[in-house]
Formats: sequence, C-alpha cells, structure tokens
Amino acid sequence: MLDIVLYQPEIPPNTGNIVRLCANTGYSLHLIEPLGFDWEAKKLRRAGLDYHEFARVQRHSSFKDYLDSQQPKRVFAIETNGKKYHHQVQFSQGDALVFGPETRGLPACLVDDIGKESCVRIPMLPGSRSMNLSNAVSVIVYESWRQLAFTGAI
Repeated sequence: MLDIVLYQPEIPPNTGNIVRLCANTGYSLHLIEPLGFDWEAKKLRRAGLDYHEFARVQRHSSFKDYLDSQQPKRVFAIETNGKKYHHQVQFSQGDALVFGPETRGLPACLVDDIGKESCVRIPMLPGSRSMNLSNAVSVIVYESWRQLAFTGAI
C-alpha cells in the first residue's frame, strides 16, 4: 500500500484518527519527530481506540531517516498551494503522501526538496485556509485507494 507520513504532528486526536484510518485501509503510518505530544497521551489512545495494534506505525527521527529507511517510490507533499488536485494524480503502490503539522504546514525547504511538481492539493473554496489534518488524510487515502481498486478490501 502507500505510506502516510505526518511531519511533526501536533494534535493527538488527529494522529489517533489517522492511526484508525490506517488500520482500516492497510496504509502504513510514519511519524516524523519531534511529535507535539506524548505518544502515550490519553487523547491519542482515545481517538485511535483499540486500533493501534492493527496499524503499522513507525517513528522516524527525521524526514531523511524516513526516506533512507523506507525508500518510497515517489513522494507527494499534500499542500494547500499544490499544483495539481488530488484526483489528477495517478497514485501507485509504494508512494509516500506527506502531510505537515496542523499549525504551520510543511516547511518550504521540505517542499522544495520534494519538488513543486509533486505538490498535491485538495480543492477548497476561495479564502479557505486548510482542512483538518485527519480529514485531509482521509480524502487523499480514499482517492488513492480507489485508484488502486480498493486493494485488500472486503
């Protein structure tokens, strides 16, 4: 499947919701440190319910550590100023989908390293700032999984 990469996530319930999403779709979750919360936080466990044991979650000390250890086929930054809409990209097994922290998004240097041509956005009305992180991840996960004919689903 694909990798969901959360770069320095800050809000435990969002990450917990994404853990649950990954457990239900077969996607892997990669967390780039530092985290803005304690991994054992009650709010994280509550949001993820009992799905932590069913999700593949790995923590990495840096984005470079993630790239070196996982070697994704392609990397996409999900950004509000992406060049293409999410449905215009043909996702493939082995791709990485990178999301920034809730309060500040991905750093410009990381977006530059990934490449502007690999920045993808979710359509929103003019004047909208951004979507909730766990909602945005859900939109991208289900579009990419749809493109893969919902591989593994019952």
